[in-house]
Amino acid sequence: MDAVRLIVTSRRALAATGGVPELLTEVWQAQALAQALGSRLAVVGPPELRGEALGLTELAGRGCGVLSTPEFGPGELRAAQLTEVGEARQCLMCLGGLLGEVGIALVGIACSVDDEAMYWQCMEVIDAADESRDRVLEMLRRLTDREEALPVREAG
Repeated sequence: MDAVRLIVTSRRALAATGGVPELLTEVWQAQALAQALGSRLAVVGPPELRGEALGLTELAGRGCGVLSTPEFGPGELRAAQLTEVGEARQCLMCLGGLLGEVGIALVGIACSVDDEAMYWQCMEVIDAADESRDRVLEMLRRLTDREEALPVREAG
């Protein structure tokens, strides 16, 4: 399945989820998807994005590692369904939105839990999602820089 479709599916699932365990599962799914996209962009993406894509992979992996790994049935892990990235800009714009929504969901969880350990776990994942989003924004900036430089190269 293409990346944008998986991201849209994750955004819808995150928005439709109510309870803390289900939200944490969707947060984990989103982080795993960001990790998979980072890996894919590092290998087949534009050369300007490869370093930031590797960073995204690492940060999103950290977000997954903080949370308990949910149990998934066959075909339920969205990151494993990724077959193509498609157009990098569109993919990154959608991923940035998803990571922002993940942060908002985690703030809601952190504000509602009584368990201090769960609170700090949420804070760590918020940090990972925020840093991942920063990487995505940097990749979008680099794509813009590349596109702006192309007409100059062609004219020269």
